[in-house]
Amino acid sequence: MKVGKLKKIGLALGAGGAKGLAHIGVLQVLKQENIQVDMVAGSSMGAIVGAAYAAGVDVDLLVKLVCHLNQSLFVDINVPKMGLLKGKRAEGLIELLTHGKSFSELSIPLAVVATDIEKGERVVFTEGDLVQAVRASMSIPGVFNPVRYQGRLLVDGAVTERLPVYALKEMGADFIIGVDVKYMSWENGGNVEIKNIYDVIMQSIEILENKVFASCLDFVDVLITPDTKKIATTDFTKVEECIQLGRAAAREKLEEIRTGIHRLTQEYTNDIQVP
Repeated sequence: MKVGKLKKIGLALGAGGAKGLAHIGVLQVLKQENIQVDMVAGSSMGAIVGAAYAAGVDVDLLVKLVCHLNQSLFVDINVPKMGLLKGKRAEGLIELLTHGKSFSELSIPLAVVATDIEKGERVVFTEGDLVQAVRASMSIPGVFNPVRYQGRLLVDGAVTERLPVYALKEMGADFIIGVDVKYMSWENGGNVEIKNIYDVIMQSIEILENKVFASCLDFVDVLITPDTKKIATTDFTKVEECIQLGRAAAREKLEEIRTGIHRLTQEYTNDIQVP
C-alpha cells in the first residue's frame, strides 16, 4: 500500500494593530467547531496572537487577558530617534503571552514575518528567539524602535507581507485560511478619523501595503475578513467589539472551510493506492 502525503492546513493571521484582536474571535470559533490547523503564520498583531496560540495559551483565557489589557502596559515613550516608543514593555507582554517559549517549544509550527528595513527584504522566522521575532514583527516604522536581531535591523512584517500567506506555502501548507482585518476597510470605503501622529503613521503604511496585498489572495483558499472598518488601528478601547467581529466573520465562512477541508481529506484518500 502506498500512502499519499498527509495534507496540512495553515492559518495566516494578518497585521492590523487593534483591529488584529479580531483574530482571537476567529480562533475561538475554530476551537468551538473542532477545526484544527497544522501551522500558523503571523505578521505584526497577527504574530502576537499567533505566537500566544502556538505557545498553547487557551483561547478563552486569551480573551479575558486582552479584555483587561491596559494600553499603558506596552506604551513606553522614547526620546525619538528611530521610534516614538522603546518597545521594551511590549517585549515583556509578548514574553508573558508566550510563556517565554522558543520556537522549538511551541505546540504547533509557527512562522513570524518581519522586514529588514536596511535591505528591503521580507524575513521569516521559524526558529530561535520567539520574543525577539515577534517584537520585530510588530515594530511599526516610526512608532516602535526597530529591532536589531541576527545582524538585521527589523521592522513590521506588514511592510512586506501583511497577510503571511507565502510563509505558510514555504512551510508546506496545502490549504490556507487567511484572516485579514484590513480588507473590508478598503473594499467598503472605510474612513478612519485621523487624530494624532500614530494615526498618521498607521494610515500611511496601510495605504502603501494595500497596493501589494492583492497578489497574495491567489494562494488563500478561504479568506476571513472581520468588518473592522469603523475601528481605528490604534484604538485598543474596543477589544470586545473586535473579538466579536472576528467571531461573526469566522462563522460566515464555516461552511466554506468545512467544504475545503473535506475536499482536502478526499484528495489524501485518493492518493492512497491499494494494490
